[in-house]
Amino acid sequence: MKYGIVAFPSKKLQDLANGYRMRYDPHYSLITPHMTLKEPFEANDKEIEEVANALKEITIKNSPFELKVTKVSSFAPTTNTIYFKVVPNDEILALHKDLNVNFYHDENNYAFVPHVTIAQNLTSGEHDDVINQMKMVGVDHTEIIDRIHLLYQLEDGSWTVYETFRLDRES
Repeated sequence: MKYGIVAFPSKKLQDLANGYRMRYDPHYSLITPHMTLKEPFEANDKEIEEVANALKEITIKNSPFELKVTKVSSFAPTTNTIYFKVVPNDEILALHKDLNVNFYHDENNYAFVPHVTIAQNLTSGEHDDVINQMKMVGVDHTEIIDRIHLLYQLEDGSWTVYETFRLDRES
């Protein structure tokens, strides 16, 4: 089965993202707006129990973090994906490192860019039109994230929560 680890932002930011995703993201109905902390990976029932136990240890030693979104950006020309850029901070980077270095399936092909996707799989023309519109509107949002979620993918491609973990370390 396929699993992933994410942080879900507040309903306010999810609603803002979904306003765009409904129109520009074909994965809109498959997963709630989120910030990916660990890319999807395969695990069986026994392995996922080990992952969940390891996640408990990781979340005990990591603090809640500030999720601050200050602009709309894009991964173009690599992909025509548009996103709310999350300002990286020490807590996010430490958590990401713990989840991706010497942790279950720790190969990752991309540099970590914390973000919340709002549009993807656009043609180049669509991308250019949409990114310019979104940059004019802009975004400015800050909140504290105090939990992360281990998700699994269902047969229809949608994702659902397997287990939620509270970030416990006191600052």
